[in-house]
Amino acid sequence: CRWHGLALPASGLPGWGWCPLPAYDDGVLVWVRLDDVDGEPPTDRPVVPERPELDTALSAVTRVDGVCEPVDVVANRLDPWHGAWFHPYSFARLRVVEIPDAGNGRDRFTVDVTFRVGPRFGVPVVAEFTCPEPRTVLMRIVSGEGEGSVVETHATPLGPGPDGRPRSAVIEAVVATSPRTGFVLARRLAPALRPAVRAAARRLWRDDLAYAQRRYALRRGD
Repeated sequence: CRWHGLALPASGLPGWGWCPLPAYDDGVLVWVRLDDVDGEPPTDRPVVPERPELDTALSAVTRVDGVCEPVDVVANRLDPWHGAWFHPYSFARLRVVEIPDAGNGRDRFTVDVTFRVGPRFGVPVVAEFTCPEPRTVLMRIVSGEGEGSVVETHATPLGPGPDGRPRSAVIEAVVATSPRTGFVLARRLAPALRPAVRAAARRLWRDDLAYAQRRYALRRGD
């Protein structure tokens, strides 16, 4: 172990709870493969959505935990109308312009939305939502300021808590890009900007976790 100086054989120390796990670092997130969870067939690599080039982008990662299952987190992110209702401080003039249609092979929905940057100002964009794998929702700006930027929402099951109810972690990665010359300065100030990006994400998820947790409670009949 490079951090603690403990020498481990390739097989680990199973009797002490140390065992090797397949891992993958994509430059933004580190993935660990747990073959004995959920009974899903393992893959050689995680399904990493297409992102902007990391050497020209600004990235930030936020994690929040809730009493719900991954399906509740995904349902929240795939509700295109909730943004303007739950987050009027961040979104305005949200209009759904395309919904999934199996007939034309378009498994996505697209919205026109204005991201608020102040009480009286906003930036209109077109954003699409897709699911590259069952527990990931990808939002990509396809037109407008920040075109190509993505927000990845990964719903990760944590197992039951002390009360027996399931816990899920929401791991959200923002990878932003812009052709504007000022964005180069923003990238240089990334260490100072990341806390602000994380704070904005936590503010949104304060409301979104209430949505997901309430949905789980309704499914349970609570």
